Amino acid sequence: MRGLVIRNTGSWYTVLTDEGQTVECKVKGNFRLRGIRSTNPVAVGDRVCIVTNQEGTAFIREIEDRRNYIVRKSPNLSKQCHIIAANVDQAVLIATVNYPVTSTTFIDRFLASAEAYRVPVLLVFNKTDLLGDDDLRLQQMMADLYETIGYTCLQVSAATGVGLDQLNSLLRDKISVFSGNSGVGKSTLLNALIPGLALRTAEISEAHNTGTHTTTFSEMLPLPQGGWAIDTPGIKGFGSFDMDPHEISGYFPEIFHFSKQCHFADCTHTHEPGCAVLKALEEHYIAASRYNSYVSMLEDKDQSKYREAF
Repeated sequence: MRGLVIRNTGSWYTVLTDEGQTVECKVKGNFRLRGIRSTNPVAVGDRVCIVTNQEGTAFIREIEDRRNYIVRKSPNLSKQCHIIAANVDQAVLIATVNYPVTSTTFIDRFLASAEAYRVPVLLVFNKTDLLGDDDLRLQQMMADLYETIGYTCLQVSAATGVGLDQLNSLLRDKISVFSGNSGVGKSTLLNALIPGLALRTAEISEAHNTGTHTTTFSEMLPLPQGGWAIDTPGIKGFGSFDMDPHEISGYFPEIFHFSKQCHFADCTHTHEPGCAVLKALEEHYIAASRYNSYVSMLEDKDQSKYREAF
């Protein structure tokens, strides 16, 4: 039987078969012997082939080729990654300018990783209803910056419903993976988008302005208007993985645009004479926050590519 992996709890996978049945499956051990450098060889969104044994236990025997996937660095295993989701149409990154603060470094690292794996990103700024005038101005500036680069940005409130109609229209008939720091309101937002869902939510710590993990596994949730939302655990940090330093500039669209004019073909855009990127930075065609994120990724070391949120 063939089907779609719609839930991953760590040791078990729920597969929705092409015949419309849901089957709880395990992974055959030889999957871990095929050179897959990830902590989860099977991911939510994978198309798989399953078989059952004489005892009635179902196993995933084969994974179909993925058209894309998005990964994060495994925080505990320096040589491995964790596949967040596979075969997605877009990633929806939930960010908040306050309650808690999502750093631009985290946003930029997520965007660069998505660019590396050819996953379009929709950037959603949540909790607009909680913001004062200064924070609202900051949020608008951030949205303007990322829209200028080419990313679609929405400013919404899961609590009041502001902006959710527009978000719903962008999710229709697509497979969208939802991600973000803990505490940004991802579960609250999904509850608002999918009536009756009732995902567990948690309050933000007032002492530290940080969130706590309420989602502990990945799951595909059907959307009322068609399509799927993939709910994922909150991410603390986002590190580069398997990226050649010379390729990183290609994952920052505006840096890549100016890099074509650099004097040296192998320019790192950090110190070289005739560097068009440094000139564009000086003339404010490239935002300092974006350039700093690029440099921080260049400085990642093999043994510590996972970075906490800044």
